[in-house]
Amino acid sequence: MPEFSSYAKINVGLKITGRRQDGLHTIRTIFQEISLKDTLRIEPPEHGFQFSCNHPDIPQNETNICVRAWNRLKQSTSDIPDVRIELDKQIPMGAGLGGGSSNAAAVLSGINELLGLGYSDSELERMAVELGADVPFFIKGGVQYAEGVGDELSSSQLPVMGAVLLITPPTKVSTKWAYAEAIKYLPDGYSTGKFPAASGNSEEWKLFENDFEPLVFQTYPEIGTIKDRLLRLNAVFASLSGSGSTVFGIFEDEADARKALTSFSPPLQTFLAHPIKIRN
Repeated sequence: MPEFSSYAKINVGLKITGRRQDGLHTIRTIFQEISLKDTLRIEPPEHGFQFSCNHPDIPQNETNICVRAWNRLKQSTSDIPDVRIELDKQIPMGAGLGGGSSNAAAVLSGINELLGLGYSDSELERMAVELGADVPFFIKGGVQYAEGVGDELSSSQLPVMGAVLLITPPTKVSTKWAYAEAIKYLPDGYSTGKFPAASGNSEEWKLFENDFEPLVFQTYPEIGTIKDRLLRLNAVFASLSGSGSTVFGIFEDEADARKALTSFSPPLQTFLAHPIKIRN
């Protein structure tokens, strides 16, 4: 059965720059794809379209974003044959790592490749934005600077990363709640701040800020403690990813990251990953 990788992402810096009339917030961030991944297996079905997942909390009906991605492809493709999709879920859910969005992009890209539909990346990105603001990023992945609601993408670069250590607590942070409440914790209100145009200088790590951290760390002090611990364990940079709850540490030396990993234990989930610069 053909397999397609569906990689996670981290947000390196995140500035909330405004709120649109439709209620969505505009941001500036750099998306960095990492090697932690889910796997999708796609093949012809025995009887009609089928979707299944190994995770019991993943809905397997029309509300699932993978099913929605399949339906979006069908809207643009006449006489597309049915497929069977199996999702092997490894990326923590609701943790700020973009797992669901990545899954949707992998469905679009994977079926496009498998069935030879011939859609370009740009065409897939236009479909992807209808499924979620950060779904288009995962069509190409790698490292990209994002504006708008996260859907206006351009190339970017970051200082060198040796390894990325992810720490995911059992606490769940609602993205909707975080966007609604974050403004109360931003002394300058919505602003572009001093978001750096990353040039590869390692000293620039200190310039990246995540506007969700004041709110999330005050509401859930145990999450803020994870960031402090990572910095004490020689991470050159540590931050909340998106609105959380995952906190990641960037290490120049993978050996330091592996050593730091041993300092965290259940119920915290730990993942050692690496940055993906160019998608194979």
